[in-house]
Amino acid sequence: MLNKTDKGRAELVPGQRQLAQRERAVLLMADGRKADDELFALFEGQGRALVAGLLARGYLVNESAAAASPAPRAVPAVSADAFSGPRSLASARMFLFDLSERMFAPRDKSLAQRYRDALREARDLPAMMAVSRDLISDVERLAGSERADGISERLARLLPESALETP
Repeated sequence: MLNKTDKGRAELVPGQRQLAQRERAVLLMADGRKADDELFALFEGQGRALVAGLLARGYLVNESAAAASPAPRAVPAVSADAFSGPRSLASARMFLFDLSERMFAPRDKSLAQRYRDALREARDLPAMMAVSRDLISDVERLAGSERADGISERLARLLPESALETP
């Protein structure tokens, strides 16, 4: 059963929004009583990737896994560095959605909307890679090459292995 962490509960306090709307919806529903499959089925099956992202960033905890584990669990890191879910386009897409909301929405709402739309339409690997290249280019323009390089590295940990192979 999935439940909110202290960080997750803090996210739901008015004025504390860091997450995208769908992530907040999943967070609201995670109450420790609903079956994981209910959350996974949300948003036409995108719930699984949303849950994985929220677990990796410390907004949710899997209480049944924590109870079954004899050793105390460390609090997950707040970035994709600690991501423990499967490599997938869905995971990479959610990372990019989150990045776009955090980087662009406060500064340039039209750019954030452009990336929301582009990420929704990116349904295959070539399309996702094209959007990610554009997004990272804009990050570099706004925040510098060091930040863009760090994001590229994190994205590489989320993409399927096949996306990283050179043709």
